[in-house]
Amino acid sequence: MILYLDTSALVKLYFREPFSDDILLKWQSAAQIVASSVAYAETMASIYRKNREGDLEGSLLRGVVASFHRDWGSLIRVEVSDELNAYIARAVKRYPLRGFDLVHLASAMVIRERLPEDFVFACFDDRLARAAQSEGFETFPPAEATVRQQENQCVTQADHEDD
Repeated sequence: MILYLDTSALVKLYFREPFSDDILLKWQSAAQIVASSVAYAETMASIYRKNREGDLEGSLLRGVVASFHRDWGSLIRVEVSDELNAYIARAVKRYPLRGFDLVHLASAMVIRERLPEDFVFACFDDRLARAAQSEGFETFPPAEATVRQQENQCVTQADHEDD
Protein backbone atom coordinates (compact mmCIF):
# COMPACT_ATOMS: atom_id res chain seq x y z
CA MET A 1 0.00 0.00 0.00
CA ILE A 2 1.08 3.56 -0.77
CA LEU A 3 0.09 5.88 2.10
CA TYR A 4 -0.31 9.58 1.44
CA LEU A 5 -0.34 11.70 4.60
CA ASP A 6 -1.54 15.26 4.65
CA THR A 7 -0.34 17.27 7.63
CA SER A 8 -3.44 16.58 9.73
CA ALA A 9 -2.61 12.86 9.48
CA LEU A 10 1.17 13.26 9.79
CA VAL A 11 1.03 15.14 13.11
CA LYS A 12 -0.92 12.26 14.65
CA LEU A 13 2.36 10.33 14.70
CA TYR A 14 3.80 12.83 17.19
CA PHE A 15 0.82 13.74 19.39
CA ARG A 16 -1.77 11.56 21.09
CA GLU A 17 -4.98 12.37 19.24
CA PRO A 18 -7.96 10.40 18.00
CA PHE A 19 -6.78 7.99 15.28
CA SER A 20 -3.07 8.31 16.24
CA ASP A 21 -2.76 4.55 16.74
CA ASP A 22 -4.52 3.90 13.42
CA ILE A 23 -2.16 6.21 11.54
CA LEU A 24 0.83 4.50 13.15
CA LEU A 25 -0.48 1.08 12.04
CA LYS A 26 -1.03 2.37 8.49
CA TRP A 27 2.51 3.82 8.53
CA GLN A 28 3.97 0.49 9.65
CA SER A 29 2.11 -1.51 7.00
CA ALA A 30 2.74 0.86 4.07
CA ALA A 31 5.20 -0.06 1.34
CA GLN A 32 5.80 3.64 0.65
CA ILE A 33 4.76 6.79 2.49
CA VAL A 34 4.24 10.04 0.63
CA ALA A 35 3.73 13.66 1.67
CA SER A 36 3.92 17.03 0.01
CA SER A 37 6.98 19.11 0.78
CA VAL A 38 4.65 21.72 2.34
CA ALA A 39 3.92 19.23 5.14
CA TYR A 40 7.36 19.99 6.56
CA ALA A 41 6.52 23.63 7.31
CA GLU A 42 3.02 22.76 8.46
CA THR A 43 4.22 20.01 10.82
CA MET A 44 7.06 22.06 12.27
CA ALA A 45 4.62 24.96 12.83
CA SER A 46 2.28 22.58 14.64
CA ILE A 47 5.06 21.22 16.85
CA TYR A 48 6.28 24.68 17.82
CA ARG A 49 2.72 25.94 18.37
CA LYS A 50 2.33 23.14 20.95
CA ASN A 51 5.60 24.32 22.48
CA ARG A 52 4.37 27.94 22.71
CA GLU A 53 1.12 26.75 24.27
CA GLY A 54 3.11 24.93 26.96
CA ASP A 55 2.13 21.42 25.86
CA LEU A 56 5.62 20.46 24.71
CA GLU A 57 8.79 21.60 26.42
CA GLY A 58 12.51 20.90 26.71
CA SER A 59 13.63 17.36 26.02
CA LEU A 60 10.15 16.34 24.88
CA LEU A 61 10.21 19.07 22.21
CA ARG A 62 13.67 17.99 21.07
CA GLY A 63 12.53 14.35 20.93
CA VAL A 64 9.45 15.13 18.84
CA VAL A 65 11.48 17.28 16.43
CA ALA A 66 14.16 14.57 16.13
CA SER A 67 11.50 11.90 15.46
CA PHE A 68 9.85 14.05 12.84
CA HIS A 69 13.18 14.76 11.10
CA ARG A 70 14.04 11.05 11.08
CA ASP A 71 10.62 10.16 9.64
CA TRP A 72 10.73 13.03 7.13
CA GLY A 73 13.89 11.57 5.63
CA SER A 74 12.08 8.31 4.88
CA LEU A 75 9.16 9.87 2.99
CA ILE A 76 8.65 10.25 -0.72
CA ARG A 77 8.21 14.02 -0.92
CA VAL A 78 6.36 15.76 -3.71
CA GLU A 79 7.87 19.15 -4.44
CA VAL A 80 5.85 22.10 -5.63
CA SER A 81 6.67 22.46 -9.32
CA ASP A 82 5.17 23.48 -12.63
CA GLU A 83 3.99 19.90 -13.09
CA LEU A 84 2.23 19.98 -9.72
CA ASN A 85 0.79 23.41 -10.51
CA ALA A 86 -1.01 21.90 -13.52
CA TYR A 87 -2.79 19.46 -11.19
CA ILE A 88 -3.55 22.29 -8.77
CA ALA A 89 -5.03 24.38 -11.61
CA ARG A 90 -7.36 21.52 -12.45
CA ALA A 91 -8.35 20.80 -8.83
CA VAL A 92 -8.97 24.43 -7.84
CA LYS A 93 -11.75 24.63 -10.43
CA ARG A 94 -13.48 21.57 -8.99
CA TYR A 95 -13.06 21.81 -5.21
CA PRO A 96 -13.45 24.59 -2.60
CA LEU A 97 -10.12 23.89 -0.90
CA ARG A 98 -7.56 26.10 0.81
CA GLY A 99 -4.17 26.54 -0.84
CA PHE A 100 -2.14 23.89 0.98
CA ASP A 101 -5.05 21.43 0.78
CA LEU A 102 -4.92 21.84 -3.01
CA VAL A 103 -1.19 21.12 -2.87
CA HIS A 104 -1.84 17.93 -0.86
CA LEU A 105 -4.56 16.72 -3.21
CA ALA A 106 -2.50 17.47 -6.32
CA SER A 107 0.57 15.78 -4.77
CA ALA A 108 -1.41 12.60 -4.19
CA MET A 109 -2.77 12.74 -7.74
CA VAL A 110 0.76 12.96 -9.18
CA ILE A 111 2.05 10.05 -7.11
CA ARG A 112 -0.97 7.86 -7.83
CA GLU A 113 -0.34 8.26 -11.56
CA ARG A 114 3.26 7.12 -11.07
CA LEU A 115 2.53 4.40 -8.50
CA PRO A 116 -0.99 3.20 -9.34
CA GLU A 117 -1.08 0.41 -6.77
CA ASP A 118 -3.16 0.22 -3.59
CA PHE A 119 -3.25 3.87 -2.49
CA VAL A 120 -4.69 5.37 0.71
CA PHE A 121 -5.10 9.11 1.22
CA ALA A 122 -5.05 9.91 4.96
CA CYS A 123 -6.38 13.25 6.13
CA PHE A 124 -8.65 14.68 8.81
CA ASP A 125 -10.15 17.59 6.92
CA ASP A 126 -13.65 16.90 5.66
CA ARG A 127 -13.46 19.06 2.52
CA LEU A 128 -10.11 17.63 1.53
CA ALA A 129 -11.32 14.07 2.20
CA ARG A 130 -14.43 14.63 0.06
CA ALA A 131 -12.30 16.03 -2.76
CA ALA A 132 -9.94 13.05 -2.52
CA GLN A 133 -12.89 10.66 -2.63
CA SER A 134 -14.23 12.50 -5.69
CA GLU A 135 -10.86 11.88 -7.33
CA GLY A 136 -11.27 8.16 -6.63
CA PHE A 137 -8.97 7.86 -3.63
CA GLU A 138 -9.62 5.49 -0.78
CA THR A 139 -9.49 7.78 2.23
CA PHE A 140 -8.62 7.17 5.83
CA PRO A 141 -10.37 7.46 8.09
CA PRO A 142 -13.56 6.41 6.38
CA ALA A 143 -16.14 9.21 6.20
CA GLU A 144 -18.38 7.64 8.84
CA ALA A 145 -15.49 7.51 11.33
CA THR A 146 -14.82 11.25 11.05
CA VAL A 147 -18.52 11.98 11.54
CA ARG A 148 -18.51 9.89 14.74
CA GLN A 149 -15.33 11.67 15.91
CA GLN A 150 -16.92 15.08 15.33
CA GLU A 151 -20.11 14.02 17.14
CA ASN A 152 -18.02 12.85 20.11
CA GLN A 153 -16.12 16.16 20.15
CA CYS A 154 -19.40 18.11 20.13
CA VAL A 155 -20.70 16.05 23.06
CA THR A 156 -17.43 16.56 24.97
CA GLN A 157 -17.46 20.32 24.28
CA ALA A 158 -21.10 20.55 25.41
CA ASP A 159 -20.20 18.72 28.63
CA HIS A 160 -17.41 21.24 29.33
CA GLU A 161 -19.66 24.22 28.59
CA ASP A 162 -21.86 23.16 31.50
CA ASP A 163 -18.87 23.41 33.90
